[in-house]
Amino acid sequence: MPIVNRIAALSDEMAAWRHDFHENPELLYEVHRTAGIVADKLREFGCDEVVTGIGRTGVVGVIRGRKSASGKAIGLRADMDALPIVETADVPYASKIPGKMHACGHDGHTAMLLGAAKYLAETRNFDGTAVVIFQPAEEGGGGGKAMVEDGLMTRWNIDQVYGMHNMPGLAEGHFATTPGPLLASSDNIQITVRGKGGHAGATPHQAIDSVLIGSQIVNALQSIVARNVNPLQSAVISITQFHAGTAFNIIPETAELGGTVRTLDPDVRDLVERRIGEVAESVARAYGGSAETKYTRMYPVTLNHAREAGVAADVARDIVGADRVNDKLIPMMGAEDFSFMLEARPGAMILVGMGDSPACHHPAYVFNDNILGHGASFWVRLIETAMPVD
Repeated sequence: MPIVNRIAALSDEMAAWRHDFHENPELLYEVHRTAGIVADKLREFGCDEVVTGIGRTGVVGVIRGRKSASGKAIGLRADMDALPIVETADVPYASKIPGKMHACGHDGHTAMLLGAAKYLAETRNFDGTAVVIFQPAEEGGGGGKAMVEDGLMTRWNIDQVYGMHNMPGLAEGHFATTPGPLLASSDNIQITVRGKGGHAGATPHQAIDSVLIGSQIVNALQSIVARNVNPLQSAVISITQFHAGTAFNIIPETAELGGTVRTLDPDVRDLVERRIGEVAESVARAYGGSAETKYTRMYPVTLNHAREAGVAADVARDIVGADRVNDKLIPMMGAEDFSFMLEARPGAMILVGMGDSPACHHPAYVFNDNILGHGASFWVRLIETAMPVD
């Protein structure tokens, strides 16, 4: 079954919505303009219920099918926030806000779900309730967690929840997903190294060099992945910040290290967290100093439920054909806070191909408007397939 005809007719409208969102990017929870437009559109479409302020600035639209015998409610989630990046893409609808751009395609995700909401509100050809979820603060703010904690799943009795993300590098209009881990957990680490300050040239032997200790810690942390993690499992430890010192000839008293950790398994996550603290402290002590590690768990593993991942793949096959759907995608080390929704309810995330394009979070990234119809059609067919009218 190809792209839904009515959805194809909405392509220009969806593109116009996306371009408007792209010109006016907003960060994290400060998506007031975007959320306001989304809420107004949902009311205009005739949604049975439109609620704002879920998870601070999230928006929820409720669309009841022509029948309700199934008692089912299925959530469809899109994210709304942009990134603090200066745009370099040469497009007529480029960001008007200095230092902010939609570099991850959330403007496209929002437009696709709005298109699906318009269609579903017009046709209502399903037995149950479709709950369209527009989330703030995916880019590091945990907006998915905030919406769940604000009663998203319980207030609307959501049984299953699905998410979608664009994927540069995957052929245009193709889909990919997998049961089990799709994306990694994402955690932050901060390590404070304490030594003893001194004169770097005259009396280095009287100091305890926090920069030297920090450098050794950076190297030693890589041994965790190489020698503590099962080679058939995955982990990434990246130190991305190193701050120390105020002058060329002073050994600083302290050094601050920061970075990220990615894993695909909860047990590996626990192992890595424990070992980072042990390695940092032991290396520091070996050089006469100390190290304090703060490990902050951010996003869990995006863990697709097997049944729902199968449903998503089947729906994608109906739209684009079996040869354009990969239902055994190798997990990736990016992260997504849709993971919090998948912890709360069974569901799955699916990726839709963008074709050749700069990667997400790149200043030259450009969302491919050609896939708006694929994404919106997926949402529509998912609802109609999962909650069919007899």
